[in-house]
Amino acid sequence: MQFTAKELARIVKGTVEGDENIRVWKPCKIEEGCEGGITFLGNPKYTHYIYEQQSSIVIVRKDFVPEKPVGSTLIRVDNPYMAVAVLLHAFNERTKPPKGRSWRSSVGRGSKVGKKCYIGQYAVIGRHCRIGDNVRIYPNACIGDNCTIGDGTTIYAGVKIYEGCEIGRNCILHAGCVIGADGFGFAPAGDGTWNKIDQIGNVVLEDNVEIGANTCVDRATMGSTRLHQGVKVDNLCQLAHNVVVGKNTAMASQVGIAGSCKVGEECIIAGQAGLVGHITVGDHVTIGAQSGVTHSIPSDSTVFGSPAMEASKRRKIEVLVKNIENLAKRIGELERK
Repeated sequence: MQFTAKELARIVKGTVEGDENIRVWKPCKIEEGCEGGITFLGNPKYTHYIYEQQSSIVIVRKDFVPEKPVGSTLIRVDNPYMAVAVLLHAFNERTKPPKGRSWRSSVGRGSKVGKKCYIGQYAVIGRHCRIGDNVRIYPNACIGDNCTIGDGTTIYAGVKIYEGCEIGRNCILHAGCVIGADGFGFAPAGDGTWNKIDQIGNVVLEDNVEIGANTCVDRATMGSTRLHQGVKVDNLCQLAHNVVVGKNTAMASQVGIAGSCKVGEECIIAGQAGLVGHITVGDHVTIGAQSGVTHSIPSDSTVFGSPAMEASKRRKIEVLVKNIENLAKRIGELERK
């Protein structure tokens, strides 16, 4: 698959500076640029590479001013990161998706599969499921009874979707993720053992949700564990029973959210953060990496640390902690005096 600079500029809504007919066929990192490659300059600390690399095309900001001659054709855009996202999608779209249904797959009684779907080898679809159009279900995926999957959704190899779950349109479920396993519900029996509390709810993923590899989203005890439209979840995350996540919220790897926690819209939760159960996180909240969130957080806040605190307060504490040895000495001297 090849693109000319002129074609790419039209796709990313940029302007060409140089040879508009030059062709590229592979995206590459700026430090590994080569002939036929297209790369981008988004972070200023990588600027020196643009004078050294050999990429045919480089995407840069509109206001980029080179300090030396650049041998590559430039495409100037408002936001290089956004342009690269559009660009990679364009390259991916030109890769022909798999089609058809493998004779080694299984579709249960009463299930309906839409048009132009792909069902790979040893994929299993249970009974009374509804699979939309243009759905891709890769090998060894397993979909339980009475599930619904919307148009254009991709389910990669080894995904497990338990019975009764609902997946929206244009979702992406990466390899090995588990949707709808039982929530962690047990009641002490009084004799040292635990009685299991049946988990009879489901999981609902609304449209344009993406779930990373080996992430688990547990089914609700009653009702639904729900991820609203546009939620993005990285690999190796855990979302417990009855969690609700607002639209367009994103969370990085190894985030854990305990049961019945409610997270608002357009939040950012960095890697390895943990949220206790039965709290509420408002809209537009940023939670720093490795934070331990033990209480509800109002909208438009930034918190980090364990326990998580408002960012300015936490920074002051961090400064004091770094100086604690000197402070202890000064206090000792004062006490002696």
